[in-house]
Amino acid sequence: MRTPPRPGRRRGLLVAASAVLVAGLLAFHAAVPNTAAHLGSLLETFLPWLGLSIPVLAGLALWRRPAVSLPAVLLALLAWLGLFGGHLLPDRDRASDVTAVQHNVSDENADPAATVRGLLEVRPDLVALEELTPAALPAYAAAFPPEYPHHTVQGTVGLWSRYPLTGAAPVDIRPRAFGTDWNRGLRATARTPHGDVAVYVAHLPSVRLGLTGFDCARRDESAALLGARIAAEPLDRVLLLGDLNNTVHDRGLEPIAALMSTAESDFAFSWPAGYPVARIDQIMGRSLTVTEVWALPATGSDHLPIAARISFQGS
Repeated sequence: MRTPPRPGRRRGLLVAASAVLVAGLLAFHAAVPNTAAHLGSLLETFLPWLGLSIPVLAGLALWRRPAVSLPAVLLALLAWLGLFGGHLLPDRDRASDVTAVQHNVSDENADPAATVRGLLEVRPDLVALEELTPAALPAYAAAFPPEYPHHTVQGTVGLWSRYPLTGAAPVDIRPRAFGTDWNRGLRATARTPHGDVAVYVAHLPSVRLGLTGFDCARRDESAALLGARIAAEPLDRVLLLGDLNNTVHDRGLEPIAALMSTAESDFAFSWPAGYPVARIDQIMGRSLTVTEVWALPATGSDHLPIAARISFQGS
């Protein structure tokens, strides 16, 4: 008769199995199917937070069966570091040519002037805003000082710039189910001292988490339209600023993320403003190097602003 495993050994195996599961989800998150309630996208939205399980598992491993479970916990740690270790490295002095700010200001923001003052603390060259209502737009426009003489607003998204803007026009990223009054994209050419860059500002549809799962189909449809437009952009240098309602690991952003990149110098969580858990606001570049991204102090919005330094060197 085979002797059943002792309770301590069973618990050690359970800890080891849990650690292997965490490692697998981190390393192979793209393999989690999206067919059932978009669980893959839900996982990828909060993927960094799987790291919180690792110290818990390490403590249990040391308490129970270190020889059995610690190697599995180390595997989970290596998987997490492989994805997010770059965020833990100390910031280095990085050369940059342009500073940009991205902010969903919220259509319920009660103090546009204070919001703009907060955004300008980092002296950005480009400022992208979303959820600009017709009623609030004059207040935002009046809050920008003369150093930002160039701006364009298309629908509910806008761009303010130190540099001349040409060719400003709306970009159609509207899902089929939405009405023709839904306009959340724009494109303009910023004529910087370092060369022309196509600047896109976008606000993708929101996602919802409910009884039917993670509803992101319309966001994904809009991301595909935006990705196609960027792929066809004739200028080599492209800068995207927007509330994409995606993290860069979410497969729904793949049509854009396959073309563009962003910095890994900070998690820069931007939502929700009170207790930010994910960066769903993005600053990304093509033939540019986004050298650093960081979150700014809260405004009257439910999002935190994010800022980025961008280098044209080596692009």
